[in-house]
Amino acid sequence: MTFSIAGRCAKSGAFGVAITTSSIAVGARCPHARAGVGAVSTQNVTDPNLGPLLLDYMQDGLSAGEAIMAVTRNRKNINYRQLTAVDQFGNSACYSGDQILGVHGVSEQKNCVAAGNLLKSADLPKVMTDAFAANADQHLAERLLRSLEAGLASGGEEGPVHSAALMVYHTEAFPLVSLRVDWEDDAPITKLRRLWEDYKPQMGAYLQRAIDPTEAPSYGVPGDP
Repeated sequence: MTFSIAGRCAKSGAFGVAITTSSIAVGARCPHARAGVGAVSTQNVTDPNLGPLLLDYMQDGLSAGEAIMAVTRNRKNINYRQLTAVDQFGNSACYSGDQILGVHGVSEQKNCVAAGNLLKSADLPKVMTDAFAANADQHLAERLLRSLEAGLASGGEEGPVHSAALMVYHTEAFPLVSLRVDWEDDAPITKLRRLWEDYKPQMGAYLQRAIDPTEAPSYGVPGDP
């Protein structure tokens, strides 16, 4: 049903998530991140409330593992949830309840954690974290997307995926990257790749316009002098 990777760039301190699923608009429910705090995915039978709650706990000083323990302790219906988290120090943690759908798995490494359910292979998350580690010289968004592509190439889900999302937070309260394919009959990850390639050369300009429009490049639209 879903596979994802949450990661941290050790050089820049940025956080992000890449995720795909067979259902609609995965980016509206599952990936969460916060500048200077961490990155989270909440999936399987998703409770979107758990993403901000995990980030709040990590912002208050809990590690990724401590935050997941705090969120899962005595929580109603938690056995349906699959959670991942990476904190500001690169610690990773995960939780999979006993009602997770189909073949499922997780893989934790320093600065990243991948998880999935209804997979063709329980080894898929390890493929994703290995891809993340192998691309340490790339921008975090590129590393996350390559990890997602590696997961798909290694077998992906039991059925076709239809939506995908890529999110990165760096220094600001708003995302540096927030790209979504909410529904695609075929190859949403390919479409997400095209979105990233189109957005990447414009990313710095949009950030500069938010920080100081007087130093930003022209808008390049009709009527812009």
